[in-house]
Amino acid sequence: MTRVCLIGTADCNLQYELLSRETSREALSTYDLERPFENSIALRTVSVGAAVSLLNDLNWYLTRFVDEALVQEPSVSDNEWLSRPLATDLRNGAVESAETAEFCKIYGLERVGPEPDGTERSSAASDGGTPAGAATASAESGETSEPDVDEETGLDADDGANSSDTAGFVGAQWRLVEPLYVRRTDGDLPEYDLRDVEETLVVRLTEAEHAP
Repeated sequence: MTRVCLIGTADCNLQYELLSRETSREALSTYDLERPFENSIALRTVSVGAAVSLLNDLNWYLTRFVDEALVQEPSVSDNEWLSRPLATDLRNGAVESAETAEFCKIYGLERVGPEPDGTERSSAASDGGTPAGAATASAESGETSEPDVDEETGLDADDGANSSDTAGFVGAQWRLVEPLYVRRTDGDLPEYDLRDVEETLVVRLTEAEHAP
Protein backbone atom coordinates (compact mmCIF):
# COMPACT_ATOMS: atom_id res chain seq x y z
CA MET A 1 0.00 0.00 0.00
CA THR A 2 1.00 3.62 -0.50
CA ARG A 3 2.13 5.50 2.59
CA VAL A 4 1.64 9.17 3.44
CA CYS A 5 3.67 10.96 6.08
CA LEU A 6 3.13 14.53 7.27
CA ILE A 7 5.90 16.27 9.21
CA GLY A 8 4.68 19.21 11.27
CA THR A 9 6.29 22.63 11.46
CA ALA A 10 8.48 23.36 14.46
CA ASP A 11 5.98 25.76 16.02
CA CYS A 12 2.95 23.45 16.18
CA ASN A 13 1.77 20.11 17.51
CA LEU A 14 0.65 18.45 14.29
CA GLN A 15 -1.47 15.74 15.89
CA TYR A 16 -3.40 18.29 17.88
CA GLU A 17 -3.86 20.71 14.99
CA LEU A 18 -5.23 18.06 12.61
CA LEU A 19 -7.32 16.01 15.03
CA SER A 20 -8.89 18.93 16.89
CA ARG A 21 -10.47 20.35 13.71
CA GLU A 22 -13.59 18.70 12.36
CA THR A 23 -12.80 18.71 8.62
CA SER A 24 -9.27 17.31 8.92
CA ARG A 25 -10.33 14.87 11.64
CA GLU A 26 -13.07 13.48 9.41
CA ALA A 27 -10.68 13.21 6.44
CA LEU A 28 -8.30 11.13 8.59
CA SER A 29 -10.91 9.14 10.49
CA THR A 30 -10.90 6.13 8.14
CA TYR A 31 -7.15 5.54 8.48
CA ASP A 32 -4.99 3.89 11.12
CA LEU A 33 -2.70 6.74 12.12
CA GLU A 34 0.93 6.27 13.08
CA ARG A 35 3.74 8.54 14.24
CA PRO A 36 7.07 7.38 12.78
CA PHE A 37 8.91 10.63 13.53
CA GLU A 38 8.73 13.45 16.01
CA ASN A 39 5.69 15.69 15.35
CA SER A 40 4.37 13.59 12.45
CA ILE A 41 1.31 11.68 11.28
CA ALA A 42 1.52 8.76 8.86
CA LEU A 43 -1.04 6.46 7.27
CA ARG A 44 -1.49 3.90 4.50
CA THR A 45 -3.83 4.25 1.53
CA VAL A 46 -4.56 2.26 -1.62
CA SER A 47 -2.62 4.17 -4.30
CA VAL A 48 -0.61 7.23 -5.23
CA GLY A 49 -3.81 8.73 -6.61
CA ALA A 50 -5.60 8.28 -3.29
CA ALA A 51 -2.60 9.72 -1.44
CA VAL A 52 -2.47 12.82 -3.63
CA SER A 53 -6.24 13.29 -3.34
CA LEU A 54 -6.01 13.12 0.46
CA LEU A 55 -3.23 15.70 0.49
CA ASN A 56 -5.31 17.95 -1.74
CA ASP A 57 -8.25 17.59 0.67
CA LEU A 58 -5.97 18.59 3.54
CA ASN A 59 -4.23 21.40 1.66
CA TRP A 60 -5.56 24.22 3.89
CA TYR A 61 -4.01 22.50 6.90
CA LEU A 62 -0.81 21.51 5.09
CA THR A 63 0.00 25.10 4.21
CA ARG A 64 -0.36 26.13 7.87
CA PHE A 65 0.91 23.23 9.95
CA VAL A 66 3.00 20.90 7.75
CA ASP A 67 6.65 21.28 6.83
CA GLU A 68 6.86 18.15 4.63
CA ALA A 69 4.21 15.99 2.96
CA LEU A 70 5.77 12.72 1.78
CA VAL A 71 4.44 9.77 -0.20
CA GLN A 72 5.96 6.30 -0.45
CA GLU A 73 4.86 4.09 -3.34
CA PRO A 74 6.16 0.48 -3.28
CA SER A 75 6.09 0.22 -7.07
CA VAL A 76 8.62 3.08 -7.16
CA SER A 77 10.76 2.27 -4.11
CA ASP A 78 10.39 0.35 -0.86
CA ASN A 79 12.98 2.53 0.85
CA GLU A 80 12.67 6.05 -0.52
CA TRP A 81 9.89 8.61 -0.35
CA LEU A 82 8.47 11.03 -2.92
CA SER A 83 7.82 14.71 -2.35
CA ARG A 84 4.24 15.82 -2.81
CA PRO A 85 4.94 17.55 -6.18
CA LEU A 86 6.73 14.47 -7.50
CA ALA A 87 3.92 12.18 -6.32
CA THR A 88 1.45 14.48 -8.07
CA ASP A 89 3.47 14.32 -11.31
CA LEU A 90 3.55 10.53 -11.02
CA ARG A 91 -0.22 10.39 -10.47
CA ASN A 92 -0.82 12.65 -13.46
CA GLY A 93 1.44 10.63 -15.76
CA ALA A 94 3.86 13.53 -16.20
CA VAL A 95 6.75 11.33 -15.07
CA GLU A 96 7.44 7.59 -15.10
CA SER A 97 8.55 5.66 -12.01
CA ALA A 98 12.01 5.10 -13.46
CA GLU A 99 12.43 8.86 -13.95
CA THR A 100 11.91 9.80 -10.30
CA ALA A 101 15.29 8.83 -8.87
CA GLU A 102 17.73 11.52 -10.06
CA PHE A 103 17.01 14.45 -7.76
CA CYS A 104 16.86 13.79 -4.02
CA LYS A 105 17.37 15.19 -0.58
CA ILE A 106 18.67 13.10 2.29
CA TYR A 107 17.54 13.80 5.85
CA GLY A 108 19.56 12.78 8.84
CA LEU A 109 17.58 10.98 11.53
CA GLU A 110 18.44 11.84 15.13
CA ARG A 111 17.19 9.74 18.02
CA VAL A 112 14.97 11.71 20.39
CA GLY A 113 13.91 8.93 22.73
CA PRO A 114 15.13 5.62 24.11
CA GLU A 115 14.98 2.55 21.91
CA PRO A 116 11.90 0.45 22.80
CA ASP A 117 12.65 -2.68 24.85
CA GLY A 118 13.14 -5.75 22.73
CA THR A 119 13.22 -3.84 19.44
CA GLU A 120 16.31 -4.03 17.28
CA ARG A 121 17.66 -0.88 15.69
CA SER A 122 16.93 -0.61 11.98
CA SER A 123 19.59 0.21 9.37
CA ALA A 124 19.34 3.25 7.11
CA ALA A 125 15.58 3.54 7.59
CA SER A 126 15.29 0.45 5.42
CA ASP A 127 11.54 0.17 5.91
CA GLY A 128 10.96 3.60 4.37
CA GLY A 129 10.81 5.69 7.49
CA THR A 130 9.93 3.45 10.44
CA PRO A 131 13.26 3.11 12.25
CA ALA A 132 13.56 1.52 15.68
CA GLY A 133 10.00 0.23 15.76
CA ALA A 134 8.25 3.60 15.60
CA ALA A 135 5.05 3.74 13.56
CA THR A 136 3.95 0.28 14.57
CA ALA A 137 0.83 1.07 16.57
CA SER A 138 -2.43 2.40 15.17
CA ALA A 139 -4.50 5.12 16.79
CA GLU A 140 -7.24 2.84 18.03
CA SER A 141 -9.37 3.87 20.97
CA GLY A 142 -8.64 2.07 24.21
CA GLU A 143 -5.02 1.54 23.38
CA THR A 144 -3.90 4.01 26.01
CA SER A 145 -5.40 5.14 29.29
CA GLU A 146 -4.83 8.88 29.17
CA PRO A 147 -6.90 10.82 31.72
CA ASP A 148 -9.54 13.29 30.61
CA VAL A 149 -9.39 12.42 26.93
CA ASP A 150 -11.93 14.21 24.76
CA GLU A 151 -14.21 11.51 23.31
CA GLU A 152 -14.68 13.36 20.00
CA THR A 153 -11.10 14.31 19.20
CA GLY A 154 -9.16 11.71 21.16
CA LEU A 155 -6.94 14.49 22.56
CA ASP A 156 -5.92 15.05 26.16
CA ALA A 157 -8.21 17.80 27.33
CA ASP A 158 -5.69 19.03 29.91
CA ASP A 159 -2.70 19.22 27.60
CA GLY A 160 -4.36 20.71 24.50
CA ALA A 161 -2.07 22.30 21.95
CA ASN A 162 0.88 22.16 24.33
CA SER A 163 0.88 18.37 24.58
CA SER A 164 3.86 16.62 23.01
CA ASP A 165 1.84 13.46 22.34
CA THR A 166 -1.64 12.63 21.14
CA ALA A 167 -3.77 9.89 22.68
CA GLY A 168 -3.36 6.63 20.80
CA PHE A 169 0.04 7.42 19.24
CA VAL A 170 3.28 5.64 19.93
CA GLY A 171 5.97 8.14 20.96
CA ALA A 172 8.30 8.87 18.06
CA GLN A 173 11.94 7.85 18.44
CA TRP A 174 13.41 9.90 15.59
CA ARG A 175 13.61 13.48 14.33
CA LEU A 176 14.32 14.57 10.73
CA VAL A 177 17.25 16.99 10.59
CA GLU A 178 19.13 19.15 8.06
CA PRO A 179 18.48 17.83 4.55
CA LEU A 180 21.32 17.37 2.09
CA TYR A 181 20.34 18.02 -1.55
CA VAL A 182 22.01 15.53 -3.88
CA ARG A 183 21.88 14.13 -7.38
CA ARG A 184 22.04 10.41 -8.09
CA THR A 185 24.99 9.47 -10.31
CA ASP A 186 25.30 6.01 -11.90
CA GLY A 187 22.57 4.77 -9.58
CA ASP A 188 24.34 5.88 -6.39
CA LEU A 189 23.70 8.67 -3.91
CA PRO A 190 26.43 10.56 -2.03
CA GLU A 191 26.76 9.81 1.67
CA TYR A 192 25.03 12.12 4.15
CA ASP A 193 27.74 14.16 5.86
CA LEU A 194 26.04 17.18 7.41
CA ARG A 195 25.75 15.53 10.83
CA ASP A 196 26.89 12.39 12.58
CA VAL A 197 23.67 10.36 12.46
CA GLU A 198 22.78 6.69 12.74
CA GLU A 199 20.08 6.68 10.08
CA THR A 200 19.02 8.62 6.99
CA LEU A 201 15.84 9.05 4.98
CA VAL A 202 15.82 9.72 1.22
CA VAL A 203 13.15 11.87 -0.44
CA ARG A 204 12.95 12.02 -4.24
CA LEU A 205 12.24 15.45 -5.69
CA THR A 206 11.21 17.15 -8.88
CA GLU A 207 13.99 19.01 -10.67
CA ALA A 208 12.33 22.29 -9.71
CA GLU A 209 12.51 21.39 -6.01
CA HIS A 210 16.14 20.38 -6.16
CA ALA A 211 18.65 22.84 -4.74
CA PRO A 212 22.29 22.36 -5.81
